[in-house]
Amino acid sequence: MLEIGFGNGDALVRMAGVAPELNFLGAELHAPGVGHCLLALEHLGLDNVRLLMEDAVEVLRHRLPDASLQGVHLFFPDPWHKKRHHKRRLVQPEFVALLAARIAPGGYFHVATDWPDYAAHIQEVMAGNPAFRPGGAEPGRAAGGRPRTRFEARGERLGHPIWEAVYQRAS
Repeated sequence: MLEIGFGNGDALVRMAGVAPELNFLGAELHAPGVGHCLLALEHLGLDNVRLLMEDAVEVLRHRLPDASLQGVHLFFPDPWHKKRHHKRRLVQPEFVALLAARIAPGGYFHVATDWPDYAAHIQEVMAGNPAFRPGGAEPGRAAGGRPRTRFEARGERLGHPIWEAVYQRAS
C-alpha cells in the first residue's frame, strides 16, 4: 500500500495498525511530518511501514516495479484551486497512467478531496483511463478503512463537502 502525501502520518499509522498483515509505504516531502510519523510508528511498535521523503511521482517512476502495489491512497491533495494552477494538480492523465502501471490488476486507487471542482476533475481524468473502473471497494473499507484526516477536518469546518472514490485497476 502506498500513501501519497501522508502529512503527519496519522492516517497512515492508523491504517497500518489495523492491517498489520499489509506492508505500507508512505511518500512525503515535509520533513516535520515524516518525523512525526516516525515517532508514532516507534511509539506503537509498528514494523509494517516504510517512509520515503521523496516526491511521490519520482517514487512511482523510479523506485517501484510494475504491478507492485495493491493500493494507492491519496487523501486531500493540494487542490490548486486557481484555474491557472490546475496543471499542477497531481491527478492528471500522465499520473493515472503511472498508477495503472504500478498498481497490480485487482488493486485500487482510493482518493478523497473536499474541493468539488477537483473531485469533478479527478472523475474526468479517471474516466479517461480504461485501466481503471469506479468501485471495487467501498470508500473507507480499503486497507482497513480510511481514518479521518486533519485536512478533512479543516474542510468540514469550512463547510466543504467531502468526496471520495475508489477506482479498481482492471485485470
